[in-house]
Amino acid sequence: EITLEDAFKGKTAQIEIPVSVTCEACSGTGAKAGTKPKTCSTCGGAGRVRQAQGFFTLERTCPSCQGRGQTIEDPCPSCTGSGRVTKERTLSVNIPQGVEDGTRIRLAGEGEAGLRGGPPGDLYIFLSLANHAIFQRDGADLHCLVPISMVTAALGGEFEVPTIDRGKTKVKVPSGTQTGRRFRISGKGMPVLRSRQVGDMYVQVVVETPQNLTKKQQELLAEFEKLSSGETQPEAVGFFSKVKEFFGSRASAP
Repeated sequence: EITLEDAFKGKTAQIEIPVSVTCEACSGTGAKAGTKPKTCSTCGGAGRVRQAQGFFTLERTCPSCQGRGQTIEDPCPSCTGSGRVTKERTLSVNIPQGVEDGTRIRLAGEGEAGLRGGPPGDLYIFLSLANHAIFQRDGADLHCLVPISMVTAALGGEFEVPTIDRGKTKVKVPSGTQTGRRFRISGKGMPVLRSRQVGDMYVQVVVETPQNLTKKQQELLAEFEKLSSGETQPEAVGFFSKVKEFFGSRASAP
């Protein structure tokens, strides 16, 4: 799991993983030191056996050596004959800029050792992005929800918001701003993986209703309400006009 800031800047991470590595005691053969695996007597080293059934000849994996062509009479005590042991290993992983949740990073040859001296496999690392306290990510774009006061929304003003590069930017709010209005800040989003493109940042405002008012504040708001008209609250007036027409049409219906 990495942070959104890590995905923005990129980083080199150190991870510890349990992996199977070639057994040093037997050099991956699975046989005790001083001994060697012997050719399987059942399949003669072919790893497969044939069996005739009527007119047909069936070929299957040798049950004695499980297809390896060799058997171990005296297994290595360190790996019990498997040729590999489990150890903790620290790896350095380069995480590029712009990675997204679920991005897969492949490290060739860093997987588990092959059985009895076989080549190692690959290691796949899946990245998960932790939730951020301020930003929500949508591809290369970032979204930020900012509450503003009723007065700022009505009269206009400005406020500062942080950016993912740990900077700040000012957002100007025009008078009469409503909840849900979005402001676009170009080039302040996330970098696109393996590209020079950069996303944008969108700031969405939410007009906050005043709470825990003093008596004086309540009186001032009540006075403001008396002075309000259709020009100050056009959406409310328009809605209730439609409601009046709706009930009027129902009353006149036969």
